[in-house]
Amino acid sequence: MNPTAAGPVTGPAPDRSRPVPFFTQAASFEEAWPDIRARVTEVIDDGKYSHGRQVGRWEEALAEWTGARHCVAVNSGTDALVLLLRACGLGPGDEVVVPAFSFFATASSVVLAGGRPVFADIDPVTYTLDPGSAADAVTARTTMLMPVHLFCQLADMSALTRVAERHGLTLVEDSAEAIGMRWNGVHAGLLGAGGVLSFFPTKTLGALGDAGAVLTDDPRIAERVAALRHHGRTARTLAHFPGISSATELNGVNSKMDDLQAAVLLGKLPRLEGAVRRRAALAAAYTERLRDVPGLLRLPTLAARAAATEAVFYVYLVEAERRDALVSFLADHGVGTETYYPVPLHLQPCFAELGYRRGQFPHAEAACGRTLALPFHPDLTDADLDTVCGLVRRFFTGRAAA
Repeated sequence: MNPTAAGPVTGPAPDRSRPVPFFTQAASFEEAWPDIRARVTEVIDDGKYSHGRQVGRWEEALAEWTGARHCVAVNSGTDALVLLLRACGLGPGDEVVVPAFSFFATASSVVLAGGRPVFADIDPVTYTLDPGSAADAVTARTTMLMPVHLFCQLADMSALTRVAERHGLTLVEDSAEAIGMRWNGVHAGLLGAGGVLSFFPTKTLGALGDAGAVLTDDPRIAERVAALRHHGRTARTLAHFPGISSATELNGVNSKMDDLQAAVLLGKLPRLEGAVRRRAALAAAYTERLRDVPGLLRLPTLAARAAATEAVFYVYLVEAERRDALVSFLADHGVGTETYYPVPLHLQPCFAELGYRRGQFPHAEAACGRTLALPFHPDLTDADLDTVCGLVRRFFTGRAAA
């Protein structure tokens, strides 16, 4: 998908004096509400609020949309990662190579699944796992490689697949942000053993709370995740999977998706393609307005790939001089932003015992000090964009655009 060819940004001009939040879905949700209301009413009439018919329908619809053979709905993107890692056979102390620049759950999920995260640096253009650094991180204890698809594009899956194959590693994908992203026509999360999606409200397809899913083409992995999300059970009996001794039972958790969230997602799914196009138009509009602003070190850059890839803008991320001062300036003028990510994973206090030190992953550390996400959601208007971009220009130049 070429974001510059997505068409103009449209929408009614808002009151220019109002704040510009980092995220809102009030207008777009109102548009989808009639479909959502009908499904929510059906949930209430059924009296089955968790793990019911709407969840089953959602899994079928998501499988069809992504092309996955199996989709297993769970209660969050984080739990999706934990259960996927367990279903793929992560054992106590097994190492998983992950990028040092990502949301905390990328590494915490490894710990929660019983493994040990091993960090590697990122590609400074895409912010995704650098294949060379990942290969250098592999040890005799490493069993898995988990790239993260961030912001608008996939990690280099061709190179990372070669790393995994060369070292005999299972490749799993933290594709929580990557709905709609594809590599040679294959949806994110389906390029290795499996992947995940998050439906946190700010995502490209968001619920009204936490929700997630595991995607896989492997029926055994899907069956194990389905059991693990439900206390190790399928239906009302303890699960006995093919190839597992009847003396072995899975110790699962309660991570079922609520039917109300499934109803919301089913109501919004028909509008997903439009939301993707809208985000592409917003990204192109931002780039046009900001391309010559001094003090902005970099705007989003799509990597050249040998594969045919589809970008989907989840956030609009820039690198800025005096990033934290810019955040404060925008906040003082009613503009919401998000810092991705203020502390690299290898320097998080909870991972201190792993022995990493500052300076080991310079690209990740540099990104943490410079990256900033600007307001970005389908309800954003031309006037909102003008306000944000005018304030950014004013911060760096002392004057708004001519």
